[in-house]
Amino acid sequence: MQQRSETATGVLFAIAAFTFWGLAPVYFKAVASVPAFEVLAHRILWSVVLLLALVTFSRQWPMTREIIKDKQKLQLLMLSAILVAINWLTFIWAVANNRILETSLGYFINPLVNVLLGMLFLKETLYRGQKIAVILALSAVIYQVIAFGSVPIVALVLATSFGFYGLVRKKIAVAAVPGLTIETILLLPICLAYLGYLIVSGTSSFTPGQSDIAGLLVLAGVVTTLPLIWFNAAATRLSLTTVGFIQYLGPSITFLLAIFIYDEPFSTERLVVFALIWCALIVFTLDAWQRQRRLNV
Repeated sequence: MQQRSETATGVLFAIAAFTFWGLAPVYFKAVASVPAFEVLAHRILWSVVLLLALVTFSRQWPMTREIIKDKQKLQLLMLSAILVAINWLTFIWAVANNRILETSLGYFINPLVNVLLGMLFLKETLYRGQKIAVILALSAVIYQVIAFGSVPIVALVLATSFGFYGLVRKKIAVAAVPGLTIETILLLPICLAYLGYLIVSGTSSFTPGQSDIAGLLVLAGVVTTLPLIWFNAAATRLSLTTVGFIQYLGPSITFLLAIFIYDEPFSTERLVVFALIWCALIVFTLDAWQRQRRLNV
């Protein structure tokens, strides 16, 4: 009974986290008038404030200090910080420039990129279903190149930056909150210097005259940390297969937002691209589910 209750709680936390991430474009649309670099700088600044409070509240300072003392882990966290900054900046820019569909495509592709990176860098075996899924995903990218004459750069940058971020974090093997806290602190000096320059040059969006925008920028920390807390609560209660299945909720919500709320064009050619990715994910998920069932027998 206790186990069933924990699983149900985990599912609720996972749904909350991925729903929040799926709705994230609503927030970034609200600050679309602010340059992407400035939004990123505020996202890092206010995330540091909230994460420091969270580390203190959850009594994770001993763990955090141990990580800081490890020079190799710090170097790898610097790399992961750069990767997550690229991911955040690309997402912020894409939303502001009416390319939400591409962000959705990127996060649909991400699980398949993770499998490919696992094979290339961790020598993990690619199962038959995973091979088919990767081939379908590559077919989707090739089709877009042929049909549109362009590479889905936003989608690929989001998928690969987050994929490599996960790969580096797996190598470091540190807890999510202390790890993200250190990552954002490592980026903080650059962000503070940039925000200071904007204030001195009179080009900052964070001014008393724009109190509504300033208030929204402060909320960037909540937008970053709140779903992370929920995700951590889910990950400790659920299997990776279950979390992997629920994660498609995020890009699905973003996909619907792009079409029905923000009226982004959705041509037949784009439908084919998404259809190929969805087929890949169906094959990928069924393969993972069947292998999980065999392990539990």
